[in-house]
Amino acid sequence: MTILIADDDADDRMFLEQAMRQNGYDQGIQFVEDGEDLMEYLRRQGRYNEVNAPWPNMLILDLNMPRKNGFQALSEIKDDPKLRRLPVIVMTTSSADEDVLKTYNLGVNSFVTKPFNFNRLVEMVGTLKTYWMDTVKLP
Repeated sequence: MTILIADDDADDRMFLEQAMRQNGYDQGIQFVEDGEDLMEYLRRQGRYNEVNAPWPNMLILDLNMPRKNGFQALSEIKDDPKLRRLPVIVMTTSSADEDVLKTYNLGVNSFVTKPFNFNRLVEMVGTLKTYWMDTVKLP
């Protein structure tokens, strides 16, 4: 299983990767740093060809990124017939009701708020892993 993580914050990427490894997921993690790179990755453009960009089974998406934010990227993904089945989990620092509503209106599959405590992040990733990797059947 390949998980694509779109997040511009290097520390957040590092902590998320460590939390995933502590939950037994230590391979198949790919990173992009903004919405433009994300869309190039998903569309196999630029440096992201099929050889160095395995197709993701799910996307973990931050909302606050430069060049193209998570809302814009999510809208493009869910409007594209080739991409819309990709499960998207928004993981962001926001817990604002308007962000939750907006992302669900755009078609997100899950919305979670990033915890500020690493141990809580490990627990959250474990919950996500149990649900998204062990329980549901993905396309």
